[in-house]
Amino acid sequence: MHQKGERRVSFIRPKRIFTLLAAGLLLATQAGMAQAAYPERAVTLIVPFAPGGPTDIIARILAESLGRSLHGTFIVENHPGAAGNIGMGLAARAKPDGYTLLLTSTAIAVNPALYKKLPYDPFKDFAPISELVDSPNIIVVSAKSPINSIADLVKAAKAPGAKFNYSSPGIGTKSNLTGEELKQRAGIEMAHIPYRGAGPAAAAALEGTVQVASVALPAAEAMVKSGQLKALAVTGPQRWFSMPNVPTMIESGYPGFVSETFSALFAPAGTPQDIIDLLAKHCADAFKDERALKMAHASGFVVVSGTPAELKAHMEKEIPAVKALVARAGLKQQ
Repeated sequence: MHQKGERRVSFIRPKRIFTLLAAGLLLATQAGMAQAAYPERAVTLIVPFAPGGPTDIIARILAESLGRSLHGTFIVENHPGAAGNIGMGLAARAKPDGYTLLLTSTAIAVNPALYKKLPYDPFKDFAPISELVDSPNIIVVSAKSPINSIADLVKAAKAPGAKFNYSSPGIGTKSNLTGEELKQRAGIEMAHIPYRGAGPAAAAALEGTVQVASVALPAAEAMVKSGQLKALAVTGPQRWFSMPNVPTMIESGYPGFVSETFSALFAPAGTPQDIIDLLAKHCADAFKDERALKMAHASGFVVVSGTPAELKAHMEKEIPAVKALVARAGLKQQ
């Protein structure tokens, strides 16, 4: 019997200690096995554009590759509408468990400058995983045009009484912003004629409806190679691998003039870091496969396979730059 005020000391039998340690070890092992099992069920890649477009093509290449390398099922789910805002909004509200991802284009960096209200915040609602591929724009004219270079274009547009217009796939697209940057940097006037897609915008230059077209490179490449269009410049940092004779805008006298469309993978903010790191590693390997690389090139892309930190840095640079360009161009927010 214990007297009042006497401290009571409890002892755990050695056998009990062993049982507790064994139980803890079992739980730790099970947790490790569960973590290593990702993905345990199907992963959805939300693409905020219609099937068949360039972002969708990249998503399907990636889904196939990740399915093989991670021994799981990756499903592409298209949610087009509102310049990608519908699908990006859905991804932003998804559970951050690694089973819903977003594969989107530069729209995630451009739309904050074009829309007053968005169903997502590009920084707060998403965790960057990898910038997968890039594609430059291209500035083209009809093969019948006397213009053979950007310098020729600027000279013609500055001629007394000149009235120039240019086509793009639509207001607020990277191609439209390329045209506006050219106008500002060169000090020329060109009326913007928006079309529903890059193909029709390129065809407008071919038909002579507009003097110049600013479009994503894949839409015009075949017409350039067939001699129907003349390419004045590409807007990537280097010459395009399959059109080595076409100069860049930088080579044409405009330092730092780079305007590209990217496809990149994001996860909802709060997704576990180990899943982000795992996906980033496998994204880096995805386009090393020869078949995947050929498909990306055929779709008009060069492979980037960047890190989460690199994609974050790109977004931090791109979003304010686009906002400044849109403001200078006088484009109205929707």
